[in-house]
Amino acid sequence: MKYLGTFLMVLYASFVGFAQTLIEVKSPDNRLKLNVSLSLKGEISYGIHLKNTIIIKPSSLGFKLNKPALTLNHFSLVSADTSTHFDTWQPVWGEVKSITNHYKEVKLNLKANPSNVLVKVVFRVFNDGIGFRYEFPEQANFKHFIVADELTQFNLAGNNKTFWIPGDYDTNEYLYNTTKFSEIHALPASNKEKDIALKSVIGDNFVQTPLMMKTPEGIYVNIHEAALVNYPVMHLQADRQNFKLLSHLTPDAVGNKAYLQTPAKTPWRTIIISDKATDILASKTILNLNEPSKIENTSWIKPQKFIGMWWEMHVGKATWEKASGKHGANTENVKKYIDFAADNGFDGVLVEGWNEGWEDWFGNWKEDVFDFVTPYSDYNLDELLAYAKQRGVKIIMHHETSGSAINYERRIDKAYQFLNEKGINTVKTGYVGRIIPRGEHHDSQWMVNHYNRVADKAVEYKIMLEAHESSRPTGLHRTYPNWLANEAARGNEFNNAPTLGLVPEHETILPFTRMMGGPMDYTPGFFRMHLNQFIPERKTRVRTTLAKQLAMYVTMYSPLQMVGDLPENLKVHPDALQFIKDVPVDWDDTKILEAEPGDYITTARKQKGNDDWFVGAVTDENARITKINFDFLDKGAKYQAIIYRDVDNADWEKNPEVYTIEKVIVDSNSILKINLAKGGGCAVSIFKL
Repeated sequence: MKYLGTFLMVLYASFVGFAQTLIEVKSPDNRLKLNVSLSLKGEISYGIHLKNTIIIKPSSLGFKLNKPALTLNHFSLVSADTSTHFDTWQPVWGEVKSITNHYKEVKLNLKANPSNVLVKVVFRVFNDGIGFRYEFPEQANFKHFIVADELTQFNLAGNNKTFWIPGDYDTNEYLYNTTKFSEIHALPASNKEKDIALKSVIGDNFVQTPLMMKTPEGIYVNIHEAALVNYPVMHLQADRQNFKLLSHLTPDAVGNKAYLQTPAKTPWRTIIISDKATDILASKTILNLNEPSKIENTSWIKPQKFIGMWWEMHVGKATWEKASGKHGANTENVKKYIDFAADNGFDGVLVEGWNEGWEDWFGNWKEDVFDFVTPYSDYNLDELLAYAKQRGVKIIMHHETSGSAINYERRIDKAYQFLNEKGINTVKTGYVGRIIPRGEHHDSQWMVNHYNRVADKAVEYKIMLEAHESSRPTGLHRTYPNWLANEAARGNEFNNAPTLGLVPEHETILPFTRMMGGPMDYTPGFFRMHLNQFIPERKTRVRTTLAKQLAMYVTMYSPLQMVGDLPENLKVHPDALQFIKDVPVDWDDTKILEAEPGDYITTARKQKGNDDWFVGAVTDENARITKINFDFLDKGAKYQAIIYRDVDNADWEKNPEVYTIEKVIVDSNSILKINLAKGGGCAVSIFKL
C-alpha cells in the first residue's frame, strides 16, 4: 500500500515554508512516531516519539570514508517512497509458533553533496520500535569504498537509567553495570574484571549493544542492530553530558572499519521502545528485520537438551588436556555421561577436550593448534558413537579454534566431512584468545564474515551450530535456523571465576540486553552451589537458589539447552531434576507475565505441539512475591500445576539448595502468589488434565 499523496504534501510544505520536517510516519497502532528531517544545509536527521513523549531527539546520519576520502553528511533528496507491509511467518523453532511482521516503511533516495554519491536511508516503523539502515546502490562512479566511521547518532531525551557493559572489541563477558547515563565509566568497570581471558576496551565512554535503558518517564528503550552481515559490530560512544550516543564501528589492524562494494547495505540499527518492560522481551522486530531462512528443507534441524562433559574441568575434577593425567574426555568417563543423558531423556552429550592439541593451545599466537579430526588416544570416538546410538543419544562435537579462525577456515571442509561420516550433526565452536589473522578483533568485519561463513558451511553439511566467544547475535537465526545459539556474554561458567563471578541480578538483565539479538547458551542447571567439591580451598560459588536454576530453563530462552552440573550432583535431587526432564526447548507461545530489568522476570511458555505450559520466575538479590495469573490457559480446562519453589528460609547465600515441590489444580481463573527468596525463583509445570 502506497502513501505517495500524503508524502508529497509533507514534502511540499517543507520546501515552501522552509521547515525542516521532511516526512512523518506513525506506527501501525499510531503510538510511535518517526520524524525525518532535511535541513536547509542538507543534514538529514530523525527523531522518535512514543505518544507525546520524546524518546530520540533529532539525530543526524551519515558516513566518513577513507577511500575515497569523503564525508557523506550533506544530502539532496532525489525521491522517496512510503509503503505498508503486513505478513506472518513461521520460525523453524522459537518462542512462538507464528510471528507477525507489520511495519510502515520510508525509503529516501539521497544524493550526497558535493560528491554526488547516491545513498538510500530506509526506515521501518513497527508498533514496538524502528529499524533503519543505509544502502549504497550500484552507480557508475562509486564502486569500491572503505568506511572510516559511521556517523549515526542516537540523541536521548534525558538522563536514562542504563544497563551497560564496557565497549570492547574482543569480549562481551562483563558483568552489567546499572547507572544513570551520565555516570557511565567503562574503564573502572573493566579494571575490576580480572577473569576475562582477553579484553580490548575502547575507552571510558564506550558501551556495547544491546543497550537497555529506562527513561525518567518510565519508558523502556533498547538500542541494538539486526542482520549483521559483511560489516563490523557497532559499539556506542556516549556523550555523558548531553545524553548522546554515536555509532562506533570495530576497526581492523590498520584502523579501517569496513571494505564494501556497491551495491551494499549496512545492518539495521534498531530502537525497541515501550512503556511496558514486558513488551521489550516480547519484541520480534529484530527477527523481522532479518532475511527469511535460506534453508528450504529444515527437517534436519532439531532443538536439543544436552549434558556436557565440560563442568568437571571448570571445578577441578578433570582437565581438557591429556598430559595432566586427569583427562576428562576418556572413553569410560564419557560413557557415564551418555548413560545419564539416555536415562533422563536428554538428546545429546557435549564432549570438550576430546581432540589432540590442548597441551599448547592458548595465548601463544600459534596458528595450527587443532586439526578437528584427531582424537586423543584414550578417546575411542567410534566406540562412543556406537554406544550413544545404542542408547538413543547424540554426541555433540566441540571445535575450539584458540582464536585461529584462519586455521578453522582451512580445515572446515575436512572437519565437517568427518562429522558427516561419523553421524554427528551438532557442533559447538569456540574462539578463546586473540584472533589469528593478527590485528583482527572478535567484532571486526573479517570475523563477522567468518562466523557467517561457518554458518554457511554448516548449512552445506547439514550441521547445527552454536558459537562461543563470538560477536553477539543480531537475529541471524531467522536466516540460518541451523545456528541454534551463541554464548557471547557472561555465562554460567563465570560462577567459577574467582574475582567477581556472577551476581543474582545478572539473569534479570541478560534477557533485556544480550538476548535481544538471539538465544544464549547460558548453561543453567546447577544443583551444587559451593564449587569446592574437588578443591576444598576453592571459594567460588553459584549465586542462585536451586529453584532459580530450574526457572532459567523458561526465562533464559534457548533451543539448545545444556544441563550444567555434574551427573553425580544432579542425581542428589531427582525430584528437582524432573522439571529439567519435563521442560521443552521449543515453544508454540510465550507470555511475559511480569518483568523489570535488573529486578525480576516471570515468563510462561506453551510447549510445541501440545497443551502443556511451563512458567519460570526469577528475582535479583531481593526476595519478592511473584503473582502468576493463569488467564493464558484454555477456558474451561483444568490443569495440574507442579510448583518447584524456594522454601521460606531459602537464600542464595545462606541456604541455596533447599526447595519444595507442591501440586495444585489450576484453571484460567487461578492466581497464585509465590515467594521468591533472595537470588531465588520458581518453576512451574502445567499439565492439561
